[in-house]
Parts: sequence; structure tokens; C-alpha cells
Amino acid sequence: MSQINYDSMSNAELKQYFLKHRGDQAALQAYLDRINQRPLTIIASPEDPDFDEKVQAAIRRKLEAARNKSSQ
Repeated sequence: MSQINYDSMSNAELKQYFLKHRGDQAALQAYLDRINQRPLTIIASPEDPDFDEKVQAAIRRKLEAARNKSSQ
């Protein structure tokens, strides 16, 4: 059996690989390591008076980024 190179996979490829090979603990660990390396972005705290507006703006930015990525 050949060794799987998780480092050569994109985040999406690694996620799909793990979902298809749920018993592969090394794939799970590689995926979790990548997720934990992502910076945590705090949009707003629950006490923030502009909470709803900030969350909606973050959703709009995420949707716009996804649209821009799919149009490339």
C-alpha cells in the first residue's frame, strides 16, 4: 500500500479524502492540524450593540468571496 501525501492535497481535497476514508486516523489528524492553523476571526461579541449588522456584513463578504472564487 502506498503512503498518502496529505501535504500535497488542497484543503478541499484533504477534507474529501477524509470523508471517504473515515477510518484513516492520519488523514483526520492532518485535517485537524490544518484547521487549527487557521487564524480565528472574531466578528462580534454577543454584547456588541451592532452584533446583527456585523454578522450580516461578514456573511456578505464570505458570499462575495465565494462568488469571486467561482468566477475565476
